[in-house]
Amino acid sequence: MHREINGVRRFIMRFLTSKISHCVSNRDISLLKNSLIKRILIIRPNSRLGNQLLLTPLIQEISTVFPQCKLDIFVRGNLAPVLYKNYSNIDQIIKLPPKPFKQLLAYIKVWFSLSKRRYDLVINADVNSSSGRIATNLCRSKIKFYNCFNPEKLKQVPDYEHMGKGAVYNLRDFLGRGGYLTGERPIPVLSLRLSQTELSNGALKLREIAQTNKPVICIYTFATGAKCYPKYWWRELYSRIKRTYEDHFSILEVLPKENVSQIDFSAPTYYSTDIREMGAVISQSAIFISADCGIMHLASSAGTPTVGLFSTTKIDIYAPYNPGSIAIDTTRTSIEEIMVHIHKILTPYCSGGLPCHPHFTNYFSFL
Repeated sequence: MHREINGVRRFIMRFLTSKISHCVSNRDISLLKNSLIKRILIIRPNSRLGNQLLLTPLIQEISTVFPQCKLDIFVRGNLAPVLYKNYSNIDQIIKLPPKPFKQLLAYIKVWFSLSKRRYDLVINADVNSSSGRIATNLCRSKIKFYNCFNPEKLKQVPDYEHMGKGAVYNLRDFLGRGGYLTGERPIPVLSLRLSQTELSNGALKLREIAQTNKPVICIYTFATGAKCYPKYWWRELYSRIKRTYEDHFSILEVLPKENVSQIDFSAPTYYSTDIREMGAVISQSAIFISADCGIMHLASSAGTPTVGLFSTTKIDIYAPYNPGSIAIDTTRTSIEEIMVHIHKILTPYCSGGLPCHPHFTNYFSFL
């Protein structure tokens, strides 16, 4: 029923936005050339953990190009203040209620509040978001970047479709036409911007849970809907990991808020509803293995080498891309081959070397 409602909602929204221009206009380019950008609004009316983390490359890009600007973000739900806590350039987070049908008046009120705010630049972050185009159209701004998909760009840039990268590529093209020097920098990676205190506390917490000096392999066996692998599949992968690495590593299962396990709690577990604590604990692990889900993106944003397992969703759009990470299409890859990829990431540990990624040094400082 929920899926059917969403299908109807998307159809209605696409119909309503069919006449809204969502490409770059010459007027906007002309205004951009003569404007001093001080206030920017990013629009991403979505409540999912992964989608909000995938916004962090765009936030970082804006901070680089406009270091003195004040940035507001229009999202849904209550996660954003937690996820963007350490982004100093963010001024206001405009939040739609997480469950609009239960808070309809509040939901409508937030939408109407957009027309009362003034910005120098409004950015629709998702090329496929009809509600994002509507919100962009409602805003009072002389320059509006609707962010449309560019097939020619896809021919030039192989990772253009990625949800964390596409908006950055498009914004760079837009700003470049307006006279801004955007450079050829790598696209920023997802970042939770964990503080040193959070990292240190995460190292202490992980050591307390693991009760060992061994590096930790984190697995996350849950995902929603068809993305969730069956128990027999996870049992086989877990059994292989355990047989191969238990002499040199601890294995920890990070549990979802549903507090369920596809390996029936066979490994030591960690449970928390504190997203930043979860990120800090995961940041101290040697590797994070998970199906495509919000917690996979949390691990990526925490800087941990992440093995993303994909069976239904598109790797080109959602793959983890922080250093050391890999996305695997499990419809074409056997568990034996997955183990080869895992071993490549864990080789520095197995050979006695120190961890490759910087966050993990906090864990060793307590040993």
